Amino acid sequence: MTEPVRRRRGPGRPRQDEAEEGPGTQERIRLAAREVFAERGYDKTSVRGVAKVAGVDPALVHHYFGSKDDLFAAAIEVTMEPALVVPAVVGEGPDGIGERLVRSFLGVWENPATRAPLLAVIRSALTHEAAAKVLRGLILRRVLERVAADLDVPEPTFRAELAASHLIGIAFVRYVVRIEPLASADPEEIVALVAPTLQRYLTEA
Repeated sequence: MTEPVRRRRGPGRPRQDEAEEGPGTQERIRLAAREVFAERGYDKTSVRGVAKVAGVDPALVHHYFGSKDDLFAAAIEVTMEPALVVPAVVGEGPDGIGERLVRSFLGVWENPATRAPLLAVIRSALTHEAAAKVLRGLILRRVLERVAADLDVPEPTFRAELAASHLIGIAFVRYVVRIEPLASADPEEIVALVAPTLQRYLTEA
């Protein structure tokens, strides 16, 4: 019996059987990228290294995600899940939005599984423009600006940047450089003190 002839693939194209694996394969690559970026940082991570952990051909990573920068963005986004965060924060209206926002933000950081890749992006953002671009795009453009715009307040971008500066500052001091007493403070104590400020940023006319 004659075996079926496999078509040759061009440069940068996955094998046909790999390409047909679909969304499950993309998710596996994203999760592998999150793991590798968290462990090795932006500098020492390669598309080939992510492909090895995901168990796929490197061409398939390029096929689904393009460049290393795009892969980095996808890895961080799967951690933050802005599509879920924004509705949860704004869904109940402006009352209490400051509390919901800071609690949601801290919830991601307090989870060890999601903290590691976020530590990688903040550390990398200090020295790499690609990582800084991911941080801006994810936290500011994909989350905070959409929250502010949904509230229909004046100067939503400026307000979002103020909120971002506050939250990223907390993340840097608490989780990156670990300055006490903030580093070991109870998350609920942080929520109680920070929420009124975010509420004012996002809702006061």
